[in-house]
Amino acid sequence: MGNTETLKKGREQAFIEYVLGRMNNDNAFGAAMRRADNPATESQAWEYLARWCDLDKDWERRPFATVAAAITYAKPKTDGFMGIGKAIAACYDDGNKSDAAKSKLRRLLACNSMEEACGILHPLLRLIASRPDARICYGQLLKELLYFGEKTKEKWAVDFYGRRWDDDRVGA
Repeated sequence: MGNTETLKKGREQAFIEYVLGRMNNDNAFGAAMRRADNPATESQAWEYLARWCDLDKDWERRPFATVAAAITYAKPKTDGFMGIGKAIAACYDDGNKSDAAKSKLRRLLACNSMEEACGILHPLLRLIASRPDARICYGQLLKELLYFGEKTKEKWAVDFYGRRWDDDRVGA
C-alpha cells in the first residue's frame, strides 16, 4: 500500500485492513500478532508492527499491538461498526442495563492511562469476540487508544449509555 493511499484512508484504518487481509493468508503473521498484547511475547510481532508505529514509543506500540492481537483472535471477516461502549452492551441480554456490562464499562473508564486501558481491554475484547452481535470497529478503537484521555472515556460512556434523547425517557 502506498503512502498516499494510507494518508487518504487514515493510518489506523489502513492498519486494520492490513491485519484483516494478512491474517487469513499467513499463519506466522497470525501467531505473532496473537502474542502482541503480552509484554513477554510482544517482540515476536515487532517485525509486522514496525511498519505502522514507532516500536520504541510504548504509547504508540501498545495500542497497535492490543488491537492487532484482538483482531487475530476474533478473526472477523471485516471491521465492525460499534464503538467499545455499544459492543460491551451488546454482550448482554439487558444491554446497557446489565449490571455486569456496567461494571465492565466502569472498570475501563477508571483507567488512568492508555497502558492500563490496554490491559483491561484484553479480556473485554475476547468477550466481545465471543458474541456474534457485538461487532466492534477496531479502527475506531485503535484511534481512541492512540489519543487516550478524558475525551476518549467520555465518548465510550456516551457510546454505552446513549444520548439522553435516544433514551425511552425523552422529555423526562
